[in-house]
Amino acid sequence: MKTLSVPIWILLALSLSAEAGAQVRMVVNAEGRKVIYNEAPAQRARRYSNKLVDIPDPGIQISIDRHSADQSLDPKLVRAMIQVESGYNHRARSHKGAMGLMQLMPGTASQLRVSDPYDPDENVRGGTQYLRHLVDRFAGRLELAVAAYNAGPGAVERYNGIPPYRETRDYVKRVLALYQGGEPSLTTLPVVSSGRSGQVSISHVGRRKPRITRNSQNRIVVTTALDTRR
Repeated sequence: MKTLSVPIWILLALSLSAEAGAQVRMVVNAEGRKVIYNEAPAQRARRYSNKLVDIPDPGIQISIDRHSADQSLDPKLVRAMIQVESGYNHRARSHKGAMGLMQLMPGTASQLRVSDPYDPDENVRGGTQYLRHLVDRFAGRLELAVAAYNAGPGAVERYNGIPPYRETRDYVKRVLALYQGGEPSLTTLPVVSSGRSGQVSISHVGRRKPRITRNSQNRIVVTTALDTRR
């Protein structure tokens, strides 16, 4: 009878995951490496909830608030993305290799100088920096920035809009639904507006045609406010 030799790290991961009640899967990534990733039932329930859930760790809440403020992002949007991405599992790893709360790909984490993608604070810092970059790159078009976070900015530019990928379109709908508290249309344009403090917040657009300006921090602002300058 042939005996299979299983590396100790695989046995340990399977054992720990089983104890935590997680669903364990092992796949081979694009580099030909075996990757084990697991998701506990509670984490999966959070990911697929149709409303924002309570943040399970107060430390994560602090990180979200601080880094969202640093990047002039609405923390509610960051919460929506983390919930859909990982269900607040800071040890999450996808079959494509995305890591941590905001599911940073290795290349993106490296570019953002995130040394430990599984550290919640580092991950949220990197994820919010990347999201801010995408909001600016797509001129405040939040639905495009969210799509680019999932499918990559190149795909959004190539299709001149949300790519026709089922995963991406579902992702955008779920994130915006959590953020806006409803059932958004992908053709609806959420906008970024500037407050007195100079910080940028993101809200839902009405029917007034938006205009694009820049705030005191030279960041892109999309607003429906009337232009009173002459």
